[in-house]
Amino acid sequence: MEEGQLEPRQPCFLKKKGYRITLLDQATFPRDKVCGEFISPAADDIFSDLGILESINALNPTRLCGVALSSYESSYLQIDYPNTVDGRTMTSLSVERSMLDNLMINQVRNSSIQLMEGFKVTDLVLDGGNVCGVKGHDETKTKFSIKAKVVIDGGGRNSISLRRLNLRRGSPGKGKIALAAHWEGVKGLGRYCYMHISHPGYTGIAPVGYNRANIVLVVDRNYLVGVNVEQFFMTTVLGNRLRKRMLGSGIPVEKIRTVDSLAYSVKKIRCGGLLLVGDATGFIDPFTGEGIYLSLRSSQLAVGVVKNAFDKSDFSSRQLQSYDLIRQKEFRKKNILSKVLQRLIYKPYLCNRVVETLGTQKELSSLLVGVIGDYMPANKVVCFQYLLRLLGGMLNQRQPSFLPTKYRPPTKEF
Repeated sequence: MEEGQLEPRQPCFLKKKGYRITLLDQATFPRDKVCGEFISPAADDIFSDLGILESINALNPTRLCGVALSSYESSYLQIDYPNTVDGRTMTSLSVERSMLDNLMINQVRNSSIQLMEGFKVTDLVLDGGNVCGVKGHDETKTKFSIKAKVVIDGGGRNSISLRRLNLRRGSPGKGKIALAAHWEGVKGLGRYCYMHISHPGYTGIAPVGYNRANIVLVVDRNYLVGVNVEQFFMTTVLGNRLRKRMLGSGIPVEKIRTVDSLAYSVKKIRCGGLLLVGDATGFIDPFTGEGIYLSLRSSQLAVGVVKNAFDKSDFSSRQLQSYDLIRQKEFRKKNILSKVLQRLIYKPYLCNRVVETLGTQKELSSLLVGVIGDYMPANKVVCFQYLLRLLGGMLNQRQPSFLPTKYRPPTKEF
């Protein structure tokens, strides 16, 4: 079951197990969605497990070989993805979200899954304190009700479960908003995901095709009060000298899209028959760009729990609570890292020192990128030893001058 934004990955996993599945979404495809369009390297293995990696590669997507990070136009760091322990060279997909969603929804349409587009879920069906289905209406306001042994809610921040069961818990701090647009005529980009930290927020730039890039700007929501959004986006993006040099004569080719980016956590589910996946499990402002991987991996974890529930014919909260334990174990330290990075990027002095230090400490920077890429365990970075080595490197570094260093674009040819 979906409500809000469709994530076709969950039913694709379940289909492989032979279950009868109904997938609902209030949208009718194709539809637009703001996304960084930069996918963690670890997602390749999951796409392969779903049997769609070859189809994705047939789209001729951009393959990125690492991350380039700049801090307040003063420090610059470019890191290639380190090889895996078994020697694999890692790259990450950078593909337009509309193309990826279209591929996946077509897979759903060509399967035995019942797809119901334009059906808005407005409530959960409860029986004895357990969820046993959903109800709502279609685009003509015709009502429907569907019974189910298990409801999997991947509706993100608009999840009916969060609202109906009062599960959403706000996080301290200012709400943020993401502004995004595709640009064309961008000729100076290498095969990297570019993350620029500078006032008043941070910007992600992902090459998604020939001279084409997806640009996402994230700022505090209050910066948009009473301003022209299009003008603010252009002024802020091009106000950074590195970005202006990189983007050259490129221009946006679509209207600026926006989406609230307010972090939140989720309370424990007390009823049976219900699982949450993706952003419905909680949301951290996405500096590290893990949204699609989170959806993929949490769906993969949920499938194992659903299989056990069907094997035992037990869909109680006690049976399904193992999913929360597995998911928390999987993501807890990565979430800690994401929160640390969110605090760091708004402290210019410290951020510059860290970026400069990582530039001289290849092993530390490679570990960080491997963890951000979701194929190295987060405890490699979220640990006392890593912190000690980072602090030692910072103490040995010269004090930053805060004079902007000349930007040198990648020289590596691809």
